[in-house]
Amino acid sequence: MCVPHAGGAAGFFQSWAGRLPDGVELLAVRYPGRQDRLAEPCVERMDPLADRIVESLVPYLDRPLALFGHSMGASVAYEVAVRLEQRFGTVPVALFVSGHGAPHVTRIDRHPDDFDDEEFLARVAGLGEVDAAVFRSPRLRQLVLPALRADLRLIHGYLPSEPRQVSAPVTAYLGTGDPACDRDSVSAWAELTTGGFRLRAFPGDHFYLVPARADLLADLAAQLAGAHGRTIGRGPAIPNPT
Repeated sequence: MCVPHAGGAAGFFQSWAGRLPDGVELLAVRYPGRQDRLAEPCVERMDPLADRIVESLVPYLDRPLALFGHSMGASVAYEVAVRLEQRFGTVPVALFVSGHGAPHVTRIDRHPDDFDDEEFLARVAGLGEVDAAVFRSPRLRQLVLPALRADLRLIHGYLPSEPRQVSAPVTAYLGTGDPACDRDSVSAWAELTTGGFRLRAFPGDHFYLVPARADLLADLAAQLAGAHGRTIGRGPAIPNPT
């Protein structure tokens, strides 16, 4: 299951589906407040968002499951892994965290509402742009701004003082030029697992996974192939978290 970054949507992972090995099913979370859920209110707190994603995953718990989250999605995927293990005894075969420091060592310095729209978008664009057209178009900017601000409010308020360890093995990815996180903060994910830890860096900024897509997917495929000798299977996106 893939969990998008702040302001992101399930469609970000659409191009991955045809590039994964046979027997691997790509599931992607559809956050409220964007794309086909634009009319729904965004979720601005971690607990209800993670809870709703876990509820949507229940029909899939009869098969091996791996979680991949980028940026904000890394923390969401981690919280989903915690809940799956605690509530159902389900341990994902792998937890992949990308572009984000471990939550117990990572803090956003200023609240997103401290900035006007121009300042806010300038800070976001400084991380690296996935789609520059969004920032150039006033109409598109007004569509994405509410979800982006809501997501960053969620991360700003997410302060786990006593983070729980998961049993799933964790692989952490980062871009070598990412201004949002550094190697030390990403390496701290090792403290949140008893299942083993691995770190890999790719050239690029916060959105290194766009130009490095082929290499990243090859690494993911290799990790999934070796996860207890089991595979995970290709199909549609998961139901919307409700």
